[in-house]
Amino acid sequence: MPGGPEIWIIVALVVVLFGGSRLPKIARNLGRAQGELKKGLSEGNAEVAKESKPESGATPQA
Repeated sequence: MPGGPEIWIIVALVVVLFGGSRLPKIARNLGRAQGELKKGLSEGNAEVAKESKPESGATPQA
């Protein structure tokens, strides 16, 4: 895990590579992507739970 000085070097490189004006757009897009990922994962988990739950009144087959 990077420590204090390494973090500042990485931040400086990001600012130099992308420029200060594009950083808010990049951060916003990363936040949206993270939200979409969490939404998709929760929908997938709900779908798996729904499929694995036996229907009421159904008899289990052996």
